[in-house]
Amino acid sequence: MRLILVTLWLCGWFVALAAGQPAVELERAFPSLEFSSPVGLQSAHDGTNRIFIVEQDGVIKVFHNNDTVTTVRIFLDFRDSVTSGGETGLLGLAFHPQYETNGYFYINYTRQTDSLRTVVSRFSVSTSDPDSADPTSQQVLLRVTQPYSNHNGGDLAFGPDGFLYVALGDGGAGGDPQNNAQNRSVLLGKILRVDVDTSGGELPYGIPPDNPFAGNASGWREEIFAYGLRNPWRFSFDPVTGFLWCGDVGQGAREEIDLIANGNNYGWRIMEGMLCYSPSSGCDMTGLTLPVWDYDRASGGSITGGYVYRGQRLPDLVGYYVYGDFVSGRIWALEYGGPGSVTNVALDTTGAYSLSAFGIDEAGDLFCCTLGGEIFRFTSRAPLTNIGRSRLNISSFGIFQNFPNPFNSSTAIGYDLPFNGRVNLTIFDPLGREIDVIVDEEQSSGRHGIHWTRTQISSGLFYCRLTLTGSGGSLSGTIPLLLVK
Repeated sequence: MRLILVTLWLCGWFVALAAGQPAVELERAFPSLEFSSPVGLQSAHDGTNRIFIVEQDGVIKVFHNNDTVTTVRIFLDFRDSVTSGGETGLLGLAFHPQYETNGYFYINYTRQTDSLRTVVSRFSVSTSDPDSADPTSQQVLLRVTQPYSNHNGGDLAFGPDGFLYVALGDGGAGGDPQNNAQNRSVLLGKILRVDVDTSGGELPYGIPPDNPFAGNASGWREEIFAYGLRNPWRFSFDPVTGFLWCGDVGQGAREEIDLIANGNNYGWRIMEGMLCYSPSSGCDMTGLTLPVWDYDRASGGSITGGYVYRGQRLPDLVGYYVYGDFVSGRIWALEYGGPGSVTNVALDTTGAYSLSAFGIDEAGDLFCCTLGGEIFRFTSRAPLTNIGRSRLNISSFGIFQNFPNPFNSSTAIGYDLPFNGRVNLTIFDPLGREIDVIVDEEQSSGRHGIHWTRTQISSGLFYCRLTLTGSGGSLSGTIPLLLVK
């Protein structure tokens, strides 16, 4: 990401709608609060409805998710250990899936000692104050030397598999002069995946056995999940499909969106977006995975990856990947229906934002942060009928594993219906006793998703059974769900 400091005068500013654009509105959230260069907005998903803001200089702030809030708490002040400025700083935050019980969270930051390094560390929350971290609890998991000060990536997230994913840029400068992104013996220019709940020999983490280079004899780093990335600035998991979406900042011509999959090579520095980069023409694309979408400098100059919307505030935006551009300030919604089936719709083309990050709260509502210090919430003034949404062409039946899993009180469940019919989605306990009926109605074919919230039952293992009955016959499928309180 190119962190260009600009002065913003945005209080109370709303999206201007041209004819044919979705009626999406951004409203200033938490107007009584101010932040210094926010680069992340996270929720602990622990049932407390708090929001955590990551500030680039090394501070994490916490407050209750309410627009009337007037004060914040300092959750962690780590400025003495963080080197910040330009593209360095405190860049990522992720809460352990069992944060409510183990109190673990993870940060990604840069530190200049004898050399500049990316550091990924685990911390614990205070045992006496849930709004304060224990600054002495740091356990360093990973150190990666950075040859230049830019292209640090920095995002962190736990996947539906419970593993920690880490984004690292190519090491900086222009054109990846050390060819790090294609070099599988280094960690730069990669998405990493590690098991923080185990250790492996001298490493303070384990290597998932299905990582693409686990156990290889070629000297390739076993932490690598995907490679060929330039500067992955913000990635996220779709809780319904499990897809990993990533915005990768381009060199000088293209910005790209990638669907990250195990072992894939996303092409940098051979390619920049859909174009050849080195060489500038006739490049060998064998074995490369092309972006889902890319755009040129007429639309922006530094992509900020976002989220697939799964909230309830904007029902017609559900299933769209919402992202933006730091330089142009534009915001788009992208619907992906498989290779070659992509619809991209402009939500905002005013160019008034320095979009540093997107984030979601416990309810799935979507926010965006500007480097000038504002937080905005996505709302709508009217139904989003102008998006021209089309159903995915679903040919198979299936129920996706819920996310998160384990979960505290609320979890998302998605499923595919190949034909119209009567749908029943029911929760059972291990003895087969019915706990809750989530859906019992006629539904059309396509992809569906729903949140299940249940606070009046004890922790334990449950099962969700999906049944479809219609012209195509009767189909059913079941997934396990683990409720942890």
